[in-house]
Amino acid sequence: MLPDSSKMNNQNEHKVYYRITGTVQGVGYRKWTQRTAQDLGLKGWVMNQADNSVCVLLIGTPKAIKEMVSACWSGPPAARVAAIAETGEHKGEKEPAGDCFEIRF
Repeated sequence: MLPDSSKMNNQNEHKVYYRITGTVQGVGYRKWTQRTAQDLGLKGWVMNQADNSVCVLLIGTPKAIKEMVSACWSGPPAARVAAIAETGEHKGEKEPAGDCFEIRF
């Protein structure tokens, strides 16, 4: 269940940040995340971190977010996910403009 603080103006939309650790850089994880999120109708972004993790912002329905997080455990074939943790807002990163899902650098 998503915390009430993540509710957006549209009551069916939530905003949640996640940090994904394991073998998630250099394996096409960001591109896979973008495609999968778009297929699920999610907005947001994905970005590599200096500690070799990946951070994502998912904006959409609770059902779509739950499906995305479940899919993130597998990711692309070469990925090996160790953990997925909900985090607080990622400082300095804004939401994407419009209804897109971005790969950020």
